Amino acid sequence: MQAFADKTVFITGAAGNLGRATAVAFAREGARLALVDKDQQALQAARDTLPKDGQFEIFATDLLDPTAVSAMVEAVRQRFQRLDVIANIAGGFDMGPAVHETTDAQWDFMMDLNLRSLFNCCRAVIPVLLESGSGRILNVSARAAKHGVGHMAPYCASKAAVITLTESLSEELKHQGITVNCILPGTIDTPQNRAAMPDANHATWVPLDAIADVILFLSSAAARGVTGAAIPVYGRS
Repeated sequence: MQAFADKTVFITGAAGNLGRATAVAFAREGARLALVDKDQQALQAARDTLPKDGQFEIFATDLLDPTAVSAMVEAVRQRFQRLDVIANIAGGFDMGPAVHETTDAQWDFMMDLNLRSLFNCCRAVIPVLLESGSGRILNVSARAAKHGVGHMAPYCASKAAVITLTESLSEELKHQGITVNCILPGTIDTPQNRAAMPDANHATWVPLDAIADVILFLSSAAARGVTGAAIPVYGRS
């Protein structure tokens, strides 16, 4: 039996590498999918990799626009009638200068991409989950959240804030039937990372489908007792 049959899963960053892998994993388990990203064409390409007979819809949205996010969440609810799992995968990485040379724009870019987008989605989605009295929220932090790295301060700080936000949400929602957890991937095996680090040992990096498996577990009934956790998914990286 498919573990997520009759469940609606909302995935942000669905056009990216991890978003696509997560969508494939949930689709395999029978989920209905709301695929969210900014680029309509990239979302359609992601949708085209999924089975043709599934209930999958794309919602092109600027996650930094609270009004647009609220309208999108309402559209998802109208389409699927309910939400069960929220996978906040949208985010990104950028190296930078030393802290004292970091501009406001460089700082804001990382905070917006990794934290504000997640905050906007949670703020819009949680009222829907509260109505149903159940739900799973999965956020994506990073190993760099646990230990600051030089020339990566905005990225490290934004991902550390994801852990803290996850913990706060968990405390607010743990008596409402809603669990909130985050994962901390190590170096992910993506084409972009291989191009950036061609001499690294790619065999030790974390496969996308391995991370998707952890997301599925935390979204499942088997993980009903897990909330407020920051789960390392480092593999051998």
